[in-house]
Amino acid sequence: MPLRLTPTFRDALAGAERPLAGMWVCTGSPLVAEICAGAGLDWVLIDMEHSPNGLESVLAQLQAVAAYPVTPVVRVPIGDVVTIKQVLDLGAQNLLVPMVSSRADAEAAVAAVRYPPRGTRGVGSALARSARWNRVDGYLQDADAHVSLFVQIETTAGVEAAAEIAEVDGVDGVFVGPSDLAASMGVLGQQTHPDVVAAALRAFDAVRAAGKPVGVNAFDPVAADAYVEAGAGFVLVGADVALLARGSEALAARFVPTDAAGERTSY
Repeated sequence: MPLRLTPTFRDALAGAERPLAGMWVCTGSPLVAEICAGAGLDWVLIDMEHSPNGLESVLAQLQAVAAYPVTPVVRVPIGDVVTIKQVLDLGAQNLLVPMVSSRADAEAAVAAVRYPPRGTRGVGSALARSARWNRVDGYLQDADAHVSLFVQIETTAGVEAAAEIAEVDGVDGVFVGPSDLAASMGVLGQQTHPDVVAAALRAFDAVRAAGKPVGVNAFDPVAADAYVEAGAGFVLVGADVALLARGSEALAARFVPTDAAGERTSY
């Protein structure tokens, strides 16, 4: 029986009447991913760059969130053609490639997600979940319609090249990362530094002028609101690990006494 794949993140953004709010899924746990998927957010980002995620855990998380009305995006650790091929074959339909700082970087990412002659993606749909083991009619011919590609600008060079990056055919949107951008600007850890925000907004303007949606990472609600006001079409507003860390700290602050020096007596 022929099967149909779900719409891509590109499609979700095209039909959205408001900015789409999402969160990072970083624990590597399919159970946590499922909990997050059922929370009512628009999308979740399964992270392979800074999280303990490999192919097996990403597959389990994609399967776990598939039952929920949320769009999963997978951030690969690097724009490597082999890694991208493997993640696509797992059935990931939406990819985010980090550290894209030039047109050449963006073009390489596009080539990696497309089959020849338009790209370099290896052909293995009969063996893979991507085409549901050849149960999706015409997958090889229509693969571009089933995959959306987003690239991440997070350096000063990327900001300066934002227009050229966004203009690349096959780049469906650009995500701005203020954390690494701050580091590249010499203000490590200061994501809301005025210079970092100004650089992010320059990238916003360039991407939107190219007709592509732009997103951003902003855990601070005030910063998130400001970026939405500036035209962000998709925003990451939290992370599973951060929510767990801050929530457990709040429990400790409420229920574990401290000594005279302010140290908690339990550790």
